[in-house]
Amino acid sequence: MDRTFQVDLRGVVDLLSNHLYASPRVYLRELLQNAVDALTARTGGPPPAVSVRTGAGTLSVSDNGIGLTEAQVHELLATIGRSGKRDELGFARQEFLGQFGIGLLSAFLVADEVRVVTRSAAGGPALGWVGRADGTYRVEPADRDEPGSTVTLTARHGCGQWFAPTTVTELARLYGSMLPVPVTVDGTPVTDAGPPWRDDDRPAGTRRADLVGYAQDVLGFTPFDVIELSVPAAGLTGVAYVLPFSANPAERTRHRVYLKRMLLAESVDGLLPEWAFFVRCVVDATELRPTASREALYADDALAATQEAIGAQLRGWLVRLADTDPDRLARFLAVHHLGVKALAVHDDETLRLVAQWWPMETNVGRITLAEFAARYGQVRYTQTADEFRALAAVAAAQDVPVLNGGYTYDAEIVARFGALPGGPAVRRLDPSELATRFDPLPAEVELPLQEFRRTAQRAVDELGCEVVLRSFEPATVPALYLVDRSAAHAAELQATRAQADEVWAGVLDAFVKPAHQRPQLVLNHRNDLVRRVCGLRDERLAHTATQALYGQALLLGHHPVRPADVALINRSFLGLLDAAVPPERDERA
Repeated sequence: MDRTFQVDLRGVVDLLSNHLYASPRVYLRELLQNAVDALTARTGGPPPAVSVRTGAGTLSVSDNGIGLTEAQVHELLATIGRSGKRDELGFARQEFLGQFGIGLLSAFLVADEVRVVTRSAAGGPALGWVGRADGTYRVEPADRDEPGSTVTLTARHGCGQWFAPTTVTELARLYGSMLPVPVTVDGTPVTDAGPPWRDDDRPAGTRRADLVGYAQDVLGFTPFDVIELSVPAAGLTGVAYVLPFSANPAERTRHRVYLKRMLLAESVDGLLPEWAFFVRCVVDATELRPTASREALYADDALAATQEAIGAQLRGWLVRLADTDPDRLARFLAVHHLGVKALAVHDDETLRLVAQWWPMETNVGRITLAEFAARYGQVRYTQTADEFRALAAVAAAQDVPVLNGGYTYDAEIVARFGALPGGPAVRRLDPSELATRFDPLPAEVELPLQEFRRTAQRAVDELGCEVVLRSFEPATVPALYLVDRSAAHAAELQATRAQADEVWAGVLDAFVKPAHQRPQLVLNHRNDLVRRVCGLRDERLAHTATQALYGQALLLGHHPVRPADVALINRSFLGLLDAAVPPERDERA
């Protein structure tokens, strides 16, 4: 025999208060929403209005809406989870809680007893419904002359603060200030003329001033710019405020969202694409769905399409700004370049905008990517900022222009720019390329240095490095440590293999391939110190000096330092110190 589930109302209320709603304050939002629904369902009659009254530990919300018959009282107020009958009675709502009939239960978050006095506009006597948190209710005759409903709550012990007049006024204004029907609290209006982006006969200047004033009053900042939004498919209108300060891209920007002009929440996530962290939005929608708590948006196809549509409007604003006010765009990029570059990684139109307007760091000065490509015909770039700092001056001295791709998104932007139709040739700078541009020493200079080169080679043999003597600018650089990418990859694998267990070492053996060439320690014969080291007669001192130059080149180039490198740097430092400070002679000898 089939049986019917039994609902423990206290358990449901506990679920709502401890797991669904972030705060008991939502009780007033739900009561206002029910009142607005009742007004929407009634056609004709007096002008709609909602009145909130506070008393000693009590609160009442009254409307002159459609009211309820006795059948509707049982169906709508005492049934949880059934939506079909609500549709038939004309009380269907798109919001999740409205569909499942648990909105009124939020009243039990702050009250042990809820009393509803209602009279249907379709006729019939006034009725009183009294529901209690223990799951029981009763229906009885009541006094009410006009159609509509009044919901009265009596504060539960410990919840009196939620019924204080100032608190109720603040909550009513927070949730209901944009409602299309007038709402008063103890006779004081809390609704405004409507959203600041509403269509009316205000002059354009006044309209913009109202939008900016809203951001100042409600959001607490003066926006860099205001972008009006419209997504008809979602019934969405509103405004995106461009932040006047840089935002943290790791923190998703949260937005103020209204549904049918009732505030959903002040910090809704997921409304915009992840890259759009430079704006904060205030919007109203009619077709987006809330989650069960009515404090976030339900992630469905409608929200995804809305997110894409708003993203397109933000991109359009950027393009228009580039066309109409380049100076203002430059000021915007100075603050929000990270967000725009994040978009450029995925969007070709924004990529072209960034290439045209955002100056990047190069070894020939800060210039835009488009100008760099036009001037030099191709784009060489470094993958990291450390690599750029190590090679920029040397590359410039060899007439090799290089762009620093080490900043966030820059390397990806450069690579994508080269992939655009008609884009320039783009390639990452291989440090070993520079060695081919260095001047070889004349034979008459190089031959006498062969003994030194062999000594220097022995000094770094154990580190898998090859010593090369060359002459290059700038002369202030005594030595460079150059590694081609295949050699660097092979070295990383070998280092990992040495630390791995036997199983993983066997796996890594499949990936280890001999490098085409060993890393090079290029000694600059144009440097005075290097020339003096090359002229040392003391083989031991030449050995130590070479190791010191190796360590200095490694550190200045920001290369990874292995334990063997650390040991060598320490030995060379102590060796040079020992040579510089000879032991004291014993005067007694």
